[in-house]
Amino acid sequence: MSADAVVVGAGVIGSSIALELARAGRRVVVLDRAGGAGLGSTSASSAVVRYNFSTLAGVTAAWEAHFCWSAWREHLGHDVGDLARFERSGLVMLDVDAAPRTGWLPLFEQVGVPYEEWDSATLAERVPGLDPGRYWPPRRIDDDRFWADAPGTLGGVYTPDAGYVTDPQLAAQNLAAAAAAEGAEFRFRSTVTAIESTGGRVSTVVLADGSRISAPVVVNAAGPWSGKLNALAGVGADFTVGVRPLRQEVAHVLAPEGYHPAGGVGPSVADVDLGTYFRGEVGGGLLIGGTEPECDPLQWLDDPDDANPNPTMAVFEAQVTRAARRLPGLRVPNRARGVVGVYDVADDWTPIYDRTGLPGFYVAIGTSGNQFKNAPVVGRLMTALIDQVEAGADHDAEPVQYKGVHTGLAVDLGAFSRKRDRNSGSSGTVMG
Repeated sequence: MSADAVVVGAGVIGSSIALELARAGRRVVVLDRAGGAGLGSTSASSAVVRYNFSTLAGVTAAWEAHFCWSAWREHLGHDVGDLARFERSGLVMLDVDAAPRTGWLPLFEQVGVPYEEWDSATLAERVPGLDPGRYWPPRRIDDDRFWADAPGTLGGVYTPDAGYVTDPQLAAQNLAAAAAAEGAEFRFRSTVTAIESTGGRVSTVVLADGSRISAPVVVNAAGPWSGKLNALAGVGADFTVGVRPLRQEVAHVLAPEGYHPAGGVGPSVADVDLGTYFRGEVGGGLLIGGTEPECDPLQWLDDPDDANPNPTMAVFEAQVTRAARRLPGLRVPNRARGVVGVYDVADDWTPIYDRTGLPGFYVAIGTSGNQFKNAPVVGRLMTALIDQVEAGADHDAEPVQYKGVHTGLAVDLGAFSRKRDRNSGSSGTVMG
């Protein structure tokens, strides 16, 4: 079997890449070890759509993606059945010393992202039931200092156009269906066992069942399995940024009374001050995740298949109790409920969208739990990268620039290079 391009991974990133490569006229085969699209890390995503990142390229890509989510049917371009839905709930990023607003608001100004600066009084008024206390740094809930009164108050930056996607798995399935309508072929329950090269460039993908797919282009979008796939291809020696699998949990609880407005959903809150984030759900729910505070041990994995798939009471209680410090009306249930996923984390929590030292082998990896929101654009920027590099461009010397369809703004793909200096402006968390 042969193809113009093989994409390994049918999550939201891989499916988006498949769609755009197929739109560009390539014969695409997509491989995934699961039984369908979006069943891996994508299915456990909180699917928050926000715009605050520590790099200009990150903010520009996120703002471009906003317009894709806001016109999802048009972005897909095909009738694919039930659609994932973008809920515009707004998001407030609480002030925190580790990532002061002065570091990223100039990026909002440059890109044109609308925002409002809130003081503590406005914050308490606009998010009913929220305590605007400043508690930094985050602490374990068994530390007596966690329960101390706040020594001061904080404000935040509100982005009214932020929100979330109601069903991240369905979003990936929508992209996969659109890609299939463009001619892409999806092969599920397919495990890659070898990547072969001929004449100094990638040539063949070998599967566990012995089948072989010849292709001049292979894209690694394998999520937390990306490191294993790189090893099969023999790439990574020239990477200055590594990737590792990280187990994560997101708690599901009922929101406190008053948090959701009548007939709507309350704003998402990024609370690095306490080490958490939360977003509402239609129906009165609340999703609560962590922002990797230094006081918490991180669950790095050698093999993503070893991840415990069940929520643990220790993580659940810590996350929900921290959120309850910010929302005093929130009840902490005595049984853990939520989802478990595995992030593919880059050393600086910034993705790697790049070529590699093996010609024809490309990577869309290290998405670090913060790239679901950018998925519609990642397909387009990876296609632009592949088109130009395959045509002879030296991306390492002169990085490819992707121009957004909606904003007209350029995204410098050098910011996502495998050879970059590590992003010193990163928060060192899922916030990027």
